Amino acid sequence: MPRRTRVIGAVCAAAAALTVSAAAPAHPAHAARTPAAAPDTMNETATDTRTYDDTRRILRRLTTADGAPGALAEVDVRHHGRTAMTSGVADVTTRAPMAPDSRFRVGSMTKTFTATVVLQLVGEHRVALDAPVERYLPGLIRGNGNDGRDITVRQLLQQTSGLPDFLEHLTPQRVIEHPFTHYDPEDLVGLALDHPRQFEPGTEWKYSNTNYIVAGMLIEKVTGKPYGTEIERRVLQPLGLHDTSVPGDDPRIPGTHPRGYVKPPGSGLLDRTRYNPSVGGAAGGMISSGRDINRFLGALLEGRLLHPAEMRAMMTTRPTGNPNGRAYGLGLESLPLRCGGLFWGHTGDSLGFQTAAGATKDGRRVTAMANLDPGGTEAQDDDMDALVTTALCEAEATKGHAHGHGH
Repeated sequence: MPRRTRVIGAVCAAAAALTVSAAAPAHPAHAARTPAAAPDTMNETATDTRTYDDTRRILRRLTTADGAPGALAEVDVRHHGRTAMTSGVADVTTRAPMAPDSRFRVGSMTKTFTATVVLQLVGEHRVALDAPVERYLPGLIRGNGNDGRDITVRQLLQQTSGLPDFLEHLTPQRVIEHPFTHYDPEDLVGLALDHPRQFEPGTEWKYSNTNYIVAGMLIEKVTGKPYGTEIERRVLQPLGLHDTSVPGDDPRIPGTHPRGYVKPPGSGLLDRTRYNPSVGGAAGGMISSGRDINRFLGALLEGRLLHPAEMRAMMTTRPTGNPNGRAYGLGLESLPLRCGGLFWGHTGDSLGFQTAAGATKDGRRVTAMANLDPGGTEAQDDDMDALVTTALCEAEATKGHAHGHGH
């Protein structure tokens, strides 16, 4: 089981054999420049009086000891205000500072949006959670012991289907050297089905991006519309998430955004801000901002997107085997907090970005981002997780404070 829920990160880690000159840079001026240490300064905007000292220390560590060019954390506490903190730079060439309203690729956080739409269809009696995938996508899953007649919709969403992860079999050089290639979901599923199932459906838990590519195809089959259109219609528009988008094949990140970097071992930074996100699709192709992700998680936990029965199903978790207590529901993770209780959210890696977000049922929400996919390095992984949990606990300690003023 991976420590974190990666979409593209495994591709970056496996690219160690690539040299900088072998890659086809999306932005030549940024292709191989390794920055000087990020400025040891913090920028902050706030509408409350909280200080978040420990959160700041971790944020700064991401851009110094861990080596990310820049990072941000957006903290929102219901009825008490929000704080946006940034450290480091958005661009290693221009040294422009990270902007608090940045948009970025959210990787596997896309899964929570996809699961929400599937569960809305369950609430509309158009999909049955315990029906076989075969009912909706006849003949799609066949081969090497993989069989859609034996896998339920619930097992897809909970990562208990046993389907192989296509990203474990996609040649890393193909993604790094050809960033603008389009990937059909059928081809990604077919790549997974070339390999034996990992276990009998329902008997174990193992993260597989293939599950959510199939979930996106299920949405399209049931609704007759692209999964991205349904996410926009059902989630983004009702919540006013104007920074969030499902780009399809569009390699650009609209609006204010940092450059996104990867760093294969033994190499300088590679700029991979632009690439075709169809390789992530319904499993990891979306773009958002810290403020929008916090709004989404808040609305989800407040019951504004799902009926109670579907919300209970989403929050019924399965242990992942991670020693930190991480458990997986239907596109939503839970994790214990050191200050008590649980938080709910997801993590996500994509080419150029690492993200993590969490929220509590009492209205604390945190989203964090670094503009470097670490490719499996534990220091940045640990600090991204610590950033979310620490900010949530600091918000708990001060959530009763009076509403303050911007500074």
